[in-house]
Amino acid sequence: MQHSQNITGITLVALSAVVFSFSGVLTKMIEADGWTIACWRGLIGGLAVIAYVEFRRGDTPRYQAFRLGLRGWTLASVGSVASIAFIYAFKLTYVANVAVIYATAPFFAAGLAWLAMREIAKGRTLVAGALSLLGVAIIVSGGLGTGKLMGDLLAVAMTLGNAAYIVLIRKFADVPVVWAGGASALQLFLVGAVMGTPLHVSVQDAALLALFGLAFAGAVILWTEGTRLIPSAQSALLGTVEIPCATLLAWIILSELPPAVAVLGGIVIVSAVVWHAMMDYREERHGALP
Repeated sequence: MQHSQNITGITLVALSAVVFSFSGVLTKMIEADGWTIACWRGLIGGLAVIAYVEFRRGDTPRYQAFRLGLRGWTLASVGSVASIAFIYAFKLTYVANVAVIYATAPFFAAGLAWLAMREIAKGRTLVAGALSLLGVAIIVSGGLGTGKLMGDLLAVAMTLGNAAYIVLIRKFADVPVVWAGGASALQLFLVGAVMGTPLHVSVQDAALLALFGLAFAGAVILWTEGTRLIPSAQSALLGTVEIPCATLLAWIILSELPPAVAVLGGIVIVSAVVWHAMMDYREERHGALP
């Protein structure tokens, strides 16, 4: 039974990474502006999450399953800011750059956790974090004078926002995380409806926006179900599948390849992330042995 659960968890988390890797390609294929994308993705994704929470709540009273409170809405709002930065980052720079920079979020989270809660990070986390910062600096420097700098900086801002989201999830342990993600999506729907032009989209964009919203909700749900069944370090390691998938999709569908300096920075970051995740996984496995 334990082996079956582990296989199921691995499959779900890996699928989540693959589904999420379509975000960059879909964002670039949609001709509408970022706010319009956020609006429709928020509506469709938010409704899908509502359906999922309703399905999963069982005997839990509906008011309790959907209650967020101040801390929950704070979490949702941080997620909303990170999400709009995420969308515009894809619009303004290479898909691979965003995917690779985003992979550094756990190390930014470790730094924020130290600042907010004085959590002491492991030595390997500090080493991997320093290497990741070097990789980010290399990528951002490659955007100088190319018109991609703003997109790279937005990717960094998005990563910081997601790092804050990770820390708040731990700090607000009683907040229903999946529903907070749904509430964040609905926030973007409301703001995007004002800031964008959601009623002026082509038929092709409408289909892609629907697919984007469903992909967002699907990735969140697959990740949530999968991480219940496997160790956190294993989940983090599987999450790195997103990086090559996003890069490969951008190459096949958009014929987009980042410059050599961005590839160099990406290699530094991916090496640091994979090394750290493998060390964590080994530690968890040894700790589980009798």
